[in-house]
Amino acid sequence: MLKQVFGKYSISRAVYGSNRAKLRPFLCQTNREFHNGRTVLAPRSFFGVEDYVDDDTSRPYTYQKEKKSKNPDKHVSFKQRTVAYMEPFTLDVFISKRFVSASLTHRVTCKQVAVAGTNSKDVKAVLRSRCDIPACMSIGRILSERAKEADVYTASYTPRDQDKFEGKIRAVVQSLIDNGIDVKIYLD
Repeated sequence: MLKQVFGKYSISRAVYGSNRAKLRPFLCQTNREFHNGRTVLAPRSFFGVEDYVDDDTSRPYTYQKEKKSKNPDKHVSFKQRTVAYMEPFTLDVFISKRFVSASLTHRVTCKQVAVAGTNSKDVKAVLRSRCDIPACMSIGRILSERAKEADVYTASYTPRDQDKFEGKIRAVVQSLIDNGIDVKIYLD
């Protein structure tokens, strides 16, 4: 492989400048190369990506190709197009072995409006345990207070594939509902 790489380059051992001073050795590359039967006449760029042109498009191979739909004639319903605007806030609950965190995120702008977690300093000092059901209920209460400050009164929640809507996750959502946030739950 090294032989192929250095095959393109010609190494000059000693080059003399205009005043006959000896300059350092350098690498130079020839301007003509073949790729897929075409000649690329452009000089080599800094990253060297432009020398390798893709067959489908004339862009360098490092750009991602746009994904084509398996069914381009598939109809997208009105509800699918407008659900992000009708129910703009989503609830995300993460429960690990050590802590619990929940956040309300705006779907369109992807900004977190309210965040609460048992790993923060103000909540750590008050709780006895950071991952039990009372901790989950307090996270729901704190999150609802912060959401009301941001004028958010509705949210939607879809559990992750591996999560079941029971136990600690249900405690967080139920605490949000009890404290005045209307949560719409989508179960498969």
